[in-house]
Amino acid sequence: MQIYGIDFTSRPGRRKPMTCVSCNLDRKTLTATELHRWEDFRDFERFLLQPDPYIAGIDFPFGMPRRFIENIGWPTTWPGYVSLVGNMTRQEFRNALDSYRERRPPGDKEHRRRTDIASGALSPQKLSGTPVGLMFYEGAPRLYRAGVTAPGLLDGDPQRVVVEAYPGLLARSLIGRLPYKQDVKARQTNAHRAAREELLARITTGHPESSHGINVNASRRFLDDPGADDLDALLCAIQAAWAWRHRHREYGMPRDTDPLEGWISDPKGM
Repeated sequence: MQIYGIDFTSRPGRRKPMTCVSCNLDRKTLTATELHRWEDFRDFERFLLQPDPYIAGIDFPFGMPRRFIENIGWPTTWPGYVSLVGNMTRQEFRNALDSYRERRPPGDKEHRRRTDIASGALSPQKLSGTPVGLMFYEGAPRLYRAGVTAPGLLDGDPQRVVVEAYPGLLARSLIGRLPYKQDVKARQTNAHRAAREELLARITTGHPESSHGINVNASRRFLDDPGADDLDALLCAIQAAWAWRHRHREYGMPRDTDPLEGWISDPKGM
C-alpha cells in the first residue's frame, strides 16, 4: 500500500514548503522512498485528487472543539461547518475566532478537543505561535472539496484515505521532550542534531514495532533538515501506516470519537 506522511503548513512557500514523504508498506515493513516539497496549495490539492489508492497521515487538526462549534453557532456536522469555513476569507475566519475569544472569560477562551487533551495537542482555535487554527482553515476545507475519506468525519472515496497525524505525540514516546528541531538558523545547535540522531535511530531499530506494529526503513537524509520537517513527515507516515493496518477496525478510530471533532491516529486511543 502507498503510505504518505505530510508535514503541513498554513502558508507554504520557498522558505517553508509542505513536506511529503512517500512510503511503501509491505505487510508490516514501512520503507520511505521519496521526499517531496510543495511550495503552494495546488500541489497539495493535486496530491489529494490522485487516482491511485493511498492513505496519508497529515499534521493539522481536522476538526474544531464541539464546545466552540456549539457556542459560536456553526452547523453541528463536520461537512456543515467545514463548508462554512471554506467560504470564509482567511481574515473572516481570524475575526470569528478573535471575536469568540474576546467574549470569553480568562482561562476559557480556547478549547481543546477530546483527542487534543489525550495527546497533549494545542487547541485548534489557536492563531498565535504555532497557528494550528489557520492550519485547520487551510487544510480541512481542501479535504472536504477533494472528496477523500476521513474516517469518522467524511465518507468520501474509499481509495483515498486521510487520517489526522501528530508527529509530536510519537516523537515524545520515542525520545521524551528532547528538542530536535529549530527553524531559526542562529538557534540551531549540536544538541538538536543529536536529538534527531536519537529519534531516527529509535524509529529504524524496532521501537515503532512495539507500539505501532511496524518496522521502518529510512535513510540518514532525514537528519539533514534542522527544522525536522522531513522527520515529522516520516512520523506522520508511521501513524498513517498504523491506521491502514487497522482499516478493518475503523482505521483504529476510538469508539468514543466525537463526529464533530475527529481524532488523532494513535494506538493509545483505541
